[in-house]
Amino acid sequence: MSLETKLKQYARLLIRTGCALKPGQEVLLTAPVEAAGFARMVVEEAWNAGAGAVTVEWVDDTVTRLKYLHAPLSAFEKVPDWLALQRNGTVERGGIILSLEGDDPDGMAGVDPSRFTAWSRASHRDCKAFYDGMDLGRNVWCIAGAATPRWAKKVFPHLSEGEAVEKLWEAILSTARADGPDPDKVWREHSAAFQRRVALLDARQFDALRYTAANGTDFTVGLNKDHIWAGGGAQTVDGVWFFPNMPTEEIFTTPHRDWAEGIVHSTLPLNYNGGLIEDFWVKFEEGRAVDCGAAKGLDLLKSILAVDEAAAHLGEVALVPHASPIAQSGILFYSTLYDENAACHLALGKGFPECVKGGLEMDEAALREHHINLSATHVDFMIGTADLNITGILPDGTETPVFCDGNWTGEFE
Repeated sequence: MSLETKLKQYARLLIRTGCALKPGQEVLLTAPVEAAGFARMVVEEAWNAGAGAVTVEWVDDTVTRLKYLHAPLSAFEKVPDWLALQRNGTVERGGIILSLEGDDPDGMAGVDPSRFTAWSRASHRDCKAFYDGMDLGRNVWCIAGAATPRWAKKVFPHLSEGEAVEKLWEAILSTARADGPDPDKVWREHSAAFQRRVALLDARQFDALRYTAANGTDFTVGLNKDHIWAGGGAQTVDGVWFFPNMPTEEIFTTPHRDWAEGIVHSTLPLNYNGGLIEDFWVKFEEGRAVDCGAAKGLDLLKSILAVDEAAAHLGEVALVPHASPIAQSGILFYSTLYDENAACHLALGKGFPECVKGGLEMDEAALREHHINLSATHVDFMIGTADLNITGILPDGTETPVFCDGNWTGEFE
């Protein structure tokens, strides 16, 4: 197949499988202007699938950077009324949120991190319905990659711009399982493969997980009573099965907000709001990050922890084997969407209500009582290594190996 044919097939996959679009539904698409050609394919596919409305919110890295460099701080402390109305209105009408990611990994280098913090706080306050729609399982949402020149040159610096873009598209299509003759079937099979391990982990109901690796990671995280593992897709409260991330290789749950002890070391750079945080570590006591360090981007890392009180607590633990196809590709994408599917990871900030029994029916007070972290941010960072060992600990102290040398072991293989 030609690249154009594969891209059209990928657009169809995102709309019909990733978003599970139903006739008459709205689609709010966020897309980089540099990937306009592919975005138009997605729009056309949405109309072909019977969308009731399709709105495109274009993102321009250069324009965004200029705003962050020159606008007054007050511009980041409140979401414009029109934008809040658009986002909140879309989810309130049952719409789908589809985001194409193609940010320049260095696009926000040198920007004052306090501006990102202010915008994150304002967004979650002024667009609460928008975020609740996704976080509480009311709306379908999907994030997928789209190759752009500056991103491609970061990943493949030794190639010409055109060659880099084409090679990045090939990597995106391969990792999204969209380069074969029947991607929809492949994704159904991919999703089914997760379910055996999810069932095994749910049945075990480990009290905690302990992580150790030669790089200095020595860390224990507690799991909530009646926690639920997820992976391979998600389901809305009204039963629609969809894929929030394409690609996906992770099985994850939400940890106990106040039970994390020890130190974890990052194993891949973290691209946060267009800036890179590299070679960093975080130390936890009683569930809270109490110290951190980084070879690069320490101020950015500290800005994540400062978004709100809950940002220094964990909202996710995710298990990804070193044998993951993305890890084995050897490509560093400088994008969390891809790099988190190459390594075990944790997330600072917001937890997932669906990862505790009955969580989607709980109000915020009940979620807090069940030790689910509630925050205005959710930032994944990668800690997986080829020698990572993870031990599951039962309430009676019994220990079971879950990962050995970076991969599933024992009953979980």
